[in-house]
Amino acid sequence: MKKTSLLGVLAAVPLATWVFSPALVADVAEAAPAAAGPVRADLAPARWSPGVSARPARARFSVQVAGVEVPLRVMALAALPGQEIVIAADGTGGSLSVAAGGGALKAAGAGRWIWRAPDQQGFQAVQVVSGELADTIDLTFMVERPATDVTRGSLDGYKIGAYRTRPASMSAAYEPPRGFVVARPEDYDILVSPNFRLGQFLCKEPGDPRYLVVSPPLLVKLEALLVAVNHAGYPASSLTVMSGFRTPAYNRAIGNTTDFSRHLWGDAADVFVDNDGDARMDDVNRDGRLDVNDAKWLAGVVEKMMASHDDTLVPGGLSAYRATSAHGPFVHVDARGKRARW
Repeated sequence: MKKTSLLGVLAAVPLATWVFSPALVADVAEAAPAAAGPVRADLAPARWSPGVSARPARARFSVQVAGVEVPLRVMALAALPGQEIVIAADGTGGSLSVAAGGGALKAAGAGRWIWRAPDQQGFQAVQVVSGELADTIDLTFMVERPATDVTRGSLDGYKIGAYRTRPASMSAAYEPPRGFVVARPEDYDILVSPNFRLGQFLCKEPGDPRYLVVSPPLLVKLEALLVAVNHAGYPASSLTVMSGFRTPAYNRAIGNTTDFSRHLWGDAADVFVDNDGDARMDDVNRDGRLDVNDAKWLAGVVEKMMASHDDTLVPGGLSAYRATSAHGPFVHVDARGKRARW
């Protein structure tokens, strides 16, 4: 018997009724040899549609992509030009088929495929289908601009700044990014996960194009948080990302003195619930006031979520912030790999 993630069996349940409960599923027999996947001109990155309520995020199966578990129905992952990435069945989805909308795809043994990124930057779709479970995982590979192209702290005039060398006391998660996603306005509505789009994580430094980094573990965590908010009794259709990625240059410009904020790695988000669209936190604790207690309520939901022992959720930082003249209350959440509270 193989233990699945805590939310894995809940993907087909309407969002507002999802609950947290342990689940076990039987191991699937060894997969048949993989067939070389076709390149399909009709495959394109998934995009956000206005007016669509929250989508069930978790697929009924998961796959390993470059050794990382992907449990979501939509997931964006970074790739460097020409990089070869292994996509592998993990036993939860039975016999799988894989197709690519670009790049090159080839079989690499039983339940394994290798996708090679094209040499140019952009967004490429790869679709993994479980016929047995009637479910699909849509991968969007974000082919990056290599960090080696940064010249005097900029990419095409867009200020990046400089990352500090990782101290020996810090994990490999603090190595400078290997590349940056190129984002133009027409790319902002590309889904990076079922309920979040690329434009929500952009650095506030203006530009066209902009450059950013997006962390898959953060996306998994935010999708789980959206489910957890609904489970806690507040029917939220989305979370507002007040601040996502920050370049080192922008982080300094707004007065932050730390060089190791997880925002610089696209691995942190300042979020709040805003169903009424007023750009402020809702009264999620229903006490008739909009204040830091609403942020504390949301932080409490995160704490309970992390205590659920879902092994797809990476530990990280968490803090509730009060309102200022510039913004309402919000919660910082990240996936740095270890627990941090302040």
